[in-house]
Amino acid sequence: MKLILRFLFGPGSNSPAANLGLLVLRVWLGLSMLVLHGWPKLVGFNEKSKFFPDPLGIGSPTSLVLAIFAEVVCSALLVLGLFGRFAALAWAGTMAMAFSRVHRFALSGDNSGELAFVYLAASVILLVAGSGRYSLDECLFGRGAATAPTAK
Repeated sequence: MKLILRFLFGPGSNSPAANLGLLVLRVWLGLSMLVLHGWPKLVGFNEKSKFFPDPLGIGSPTSLVLAIFAEVVCSALLVLGLFGRFAALAWAGTMAMAFSRVHRFALSGDNSGELAFVYLAASVILLVAGSGRYSLDECLFGRGAATAPTAK
């Protein structure tokens, strides 16, 4: 079980520069998503839930709740580097849905999904690479966790 957790949530084995790059990517884009996209959806939930896109046919309020989960909760997890691959997977799913179903793969024009496409690319990078060494995942599932003494 410990090996599975380390595989899923471990930070990976990267150079110090790559780990710094993952930290910058996580914090920069995680805070951007949270502050610029997730937070406004959360505080404007009642107003937005009436007109929010429903690409899955589950109802606008439910679609909005799922978007808020990805854009607020998962963004915060990415900033912290906690359960990074899970958070990146939720982000990727949300951004793939936004880019494909809401913006119809448009990278320019009135209904451009360019920003969703960029966030999708970042989420795929974090999904593949993990949170990096400068993360809570490192503390919980990385080398430090593997060598830490356990209480009996």
